[in-house]
Amino acid sequence: MTICAGLPFNILGEDLILLPQRAIYWQQQKTLIAADVHLGKVGHFRKAGIAVPRDMEQDDLAVLSDLIDEYRPEKILFLGDLFHSDMNADWDWFAMWRRRHAKIEIILIRGNHDIIHDKHYTELNIELHDELQVGPFLMLHHPLTGKQLEQTTAYSFCGHIHPGVSLTGLGRQHITLPCFAFGAKQGILPSFGRFTGKVAIRNQKTDRIFGVLKDKVIAIA
Repeated sequence: MTICAGLPFNILGEDLILLPQRAIYWQQQKTLIAADVHLGKVGHFRKAGIAVPRDMEQDDLAVLSDLIDEYRPEKILFLGDLFHSDMNADWDWFAMWRRRHAKIEIILIRGNHDIIHDKHYTELNIELHDELQVGPFLMLHHPLTGKQLEQTTAYSFCGHIHPGVSLTGLGRQHITLPCFAFGAKQGILPSFGRFTGKVAIRNQKTDRIFGVLKDKVIAIA
């Protein structure tokens, strides 16, 4: 697979690359950051009798492997909802993938879908947190709102809402792109998993929004 070039973005003196694979590479920390992978969602739906292509999640793991080959991260930080539901057959694919990349430190910030018992993650040498301060950034799953944002002194990174930006063309056609959204105190990542939706978010004029296309990330004026 050919890795598409990401978009350099500096915040708080830290050098990030916003990737069209809907993840971030943090250069100083040699860390990949991804939110809302939702592994196991395919197995969850198939178990309920809903026809979903079986290879979708294997493709997501393959994209992660390609990013590892390209950027050689020392750490991967998942911002919640790594696995969509309780244990199912898709866990075996993830366990195999983890063992293939056993030398990489993996940290999971628990999300609302991360209901699998901690022991299964610790057996795969995955570190678990509800939140974690890394450098100038507070790593979360749920976005901070209202007074929480006013009271925080750290800049937070989060996921959960699968953000999108709506664009209107000259012919009044509409499209909603996954996006990275950076506000004054908080950055929200798009969902990494392909088998997820996206919701157009409201943003302030001062926010910096970056839409994700198939092979590049673009700044939205």
